[in-house]
Amino acid sequence: MSEPISEGGTPIIESDAPRPGPGASPPAAHTSPPAPNAPLPELTAPTPDAGAAARAVAPQVADAGLRLRGRSFLLALYKVLRSIKLYPIENTQVKESLADLSTTTSEVLAVDGGLRLRIDNELIYVNEVALRLDVDNFASFGYVITALSRAGIGVLQIRTAPGTQEWKTFGAELLRFEGSEEHEGRVYAFQKLIFERAVKNITVGPPPEGVVDFADELARKKVARRTYQRSVSVTKGLFDSARMGRAPRLKQVRHAVQGIIDQVLTNEVSMMGLSTLKNYDDYTFTHTVNVCIFSVAIGRRLGLNKNRLFDLGLAALLHDVGKSRVDIDLVMREEDLTDEESELMQAHTWLGALSAFRLQDSGVAPLRGMITAYEHHMKVDLSGYPKGRRPRELSVYSKIIGLAAAYDSATLSRSEESPKSPDVALKEIWEDEDAGFDPVLVKALINLLGVYPIGTCVILDTFEVGLVHAPNSDASHVNRPIVRVLSNADGGWHADPPLVDLAETGPDGSFLRSIIKVTDPDRYMINVSDYFV
Repeated sequence: MSEPISEGGTPIIESDAPRPGPGASPPAAHTSPPAPNAPLPELTAPTPDAGAAARAVAPQVADAGLRLRGRSFLLALYKVLRSIKLYPIENTQVKESLADLSTTTSEVLAVDGGLRLRIDNELIYVNEVALRLDVDNFASFGYVITALSRAGIGVLQIRTAPGTQEWKTFGAELLRFEGSEEHEGRVYAFQKLIFERAVKNITVGPPPEGVVDFADELARKKVARRTYQRSVSVTKGLFDSARMGRAPRLKQVRHAVQGIIDQVLTNEVSMMGLSTLKNYDDYTFTHTVNVCIFSVAIGRRLGLNKNRLFDLGLAALLHDVGKSRVDIDLVMREEDLTDEESELMQAHTWLGALSAFRLQDSGVAPLRGMITAYEHHMKVDLSGYPKGRRPRELSVYSKIIGLAAAYDSATLSRSEESPKSPDVALKEIWEDEDAGFDPVLVKALINLLGVYPIGTCVILDTFEVGLVHAPNSDASHVNRPIVRVLSNADGGWHADPPLVDLAETGPDGSFLRSIIKVTDPDRYMINVSDYFV
């Protein structure tokens, strides 16, 4: 059973019962440091407590309680890492955060019998229950993911509550750890390090086998491109069928949506990069697919589960289907429309709702697709169009899709005239109070894209030209994305442009590269999509 969602877009977690008081932490048994080649403690699933059978009677309630405890643990861990980084180790703030983390850990162990944290494709699982993160805590949890991943940690396991001294050592060593080994070797080097520092009750390990790691960038691009092209093709078929009055093949549409969701969950950068493609002849179809990609990615940031992401993706792919029943010349018109033509164009909203109704699967119409097709041009204050006859609360899916559509429309011109750069489009959405978007969703979009969205052409203080490849996973470096450096300071172009992290610092602690301005890629004859396709 999926979690309820508020109209603001954030999941609503219902606690099952008051949290029990912390259990006493037994003293750590004396253990000798491991030999250099000795195997590390085996990572095992936590032992169920005596109440496991009772919790199995109400698994949904139990999962909700575990999610609540898991969020509390992660937030406490985040506060420890941040306080250790910002204050002296004996500062009161550090001591209080360590005490809170010890208490929270003991509470989880008392209820669940063990704690196993697993990171999988930037998602967090506590005792194999996924945490559905929301906008308010995404930045803090992203910080924890980044800190653990830097040490190669994919699994963290606790069976006996660590004391405050162990947590202090763990946090301090994690923040200063700089492993020179390969990714998997780093985690074992870190485990040996903390074991020698008397941290006996925290066991770490690499990501579990079976987690897909797209190490080959070319392979990622190939899979994403195939998914994108298939989605555009299906969208064309959907619009053609609606235009001819035939019932579209909903099965193909569903497969296309599922493919987009799978790629956003495992290959988000490549899929987002494909939104930079400029195909003027297929503008309506590429725009529709782009809106689906952005909507699913925003939904993921809001913590929607896969079922809800599918509903959102299907609604996004249907949101403009009403345009298939509007004169094609009117849809592709670049000049300003007359009042009469604007009225005809605005009819695509209610025509889209009727078209979506024809997409019945086993006698059931896609209700959310009908609603979003009708509402996606309405603002949160119900201005925009179509004009409502009575007060209503917009669907959160309509709000997400309307925002995604506005951003993509601003960056994807339907003519060969230069569209707005991604950073300008995002800034206008953020600063325009009359745009009528939900501010929580706008923050989620900024969290997704970063201050400099994917595909932004930038000039660095090293006089290199680069393209933003991905936002930085560390939320504290939102203005320091991952950049593909296309040219050197002398103006020479790299045959194989390297990726650089603008958060990287030199020995003196200063940043090696910084963005000094955004520029027009056409000025340097750069076709942005070439570097994502």
